[in-house]
Amino acid sequence: MSLTRRAVVTLGLLGVSGCVSGPPATRRLRLATGTAGGLYEALGNRFAAELTRRGFPTTPMPSTGSIENLTSLADDRADLGLALADSADFFVRRRPRAVSAVARIYLNYMHLVVPAASPITTVRDLAGKRVSVGPEGSGTHLTALRVLEVLRLRVTKSGFDLDGSLKALERGAIDALFWSGGVPTPAVATRRGLRLVPLDEVVLPLRRAYGPFYEIALVPTGVYGATRPVQTVGTPSYLVCRAGLPEDVAFDVTRILFESRDRLGAPDAPGMVLVKRYAITTGVVPLHEGAARYYRADYG
Repeated sequence: MSLTRRAVVTLGLLGVSGCVSGPPATRRLRLATGTAGGLYEALGNRFAAELTRRGFPTTPMPSTGSIENLTSLADDRADLGLALADSADFFVRRRPRAVSAVARIYLNYMHLVVPAASPITTVRDLAGKRVSVGPEGSGTHLTALRVLEVLRLRVTKSGFDLDGSLKALERGAIDALFWSGGVPTPAVATRRGLRLVPLDEVVLPLRRAYGPFYEIALVPTGVYGATRPVQTVGTPSYLVCRAGLPEDVAFDVTRILFESRDRLGAPDAPGMVLVKRYAITTGVVPLHEGAARYYRADYG
């Protein structure tokens, strides 16, 4: 059932009942997370532990990222997952009714990382360079290809994961890497001699070509050693689930997400926003009926 914010309000005014949570899941839940060193892995592991603690045994499943997570949900190989808004939009338009949304949870930051001494100072300087765009199946890969496409930049692409990209950058095998994650991303923050390249100039072209989920995001001064804020591309992240997840389970997953938000710790990201009026804005990805039932409590 696809619910816009207005629809949630309307249904709440009708006095929908039955908001008592159901029994614990009858099988262990599977939560698709992300790549090692990224925020999806950290947040997914913590939320899996919290669900387990609250009576819903949950196994975190590492992955390459958003597209793989969405595919796992659609193919019933996962029950919950994390995904970027642009990846979810791309996927749902091709496989409608395959996945549902639980919540929009925080803003993701696109990183364009280069060595501190690199001559690359703008995204257009990537022309002709060797660039890691992230592995296929990741949200990084989709967004990075879109950045290159809207600016008509030709580069030599490789598909390393985050750790592989950072190692390739350090040994000079590539000139730059794309990474989509929280700020700070620990795997990037623990390395010295790196610098972010601003990406603000690509936000408007991305919005025109693909949709309004892209926005300007500000990486604060001091993060990754920057002496001034760096503007980049921000993309919301969603907690999503398979469309067939039982309604009572989806309700309780949503309830536990909000009840445990202070315990999750991640994201320490500046873009973390876990409030109900923000959480229900999931674009073309329909809210799961169980999640929608949880949100109605605020509108009825």
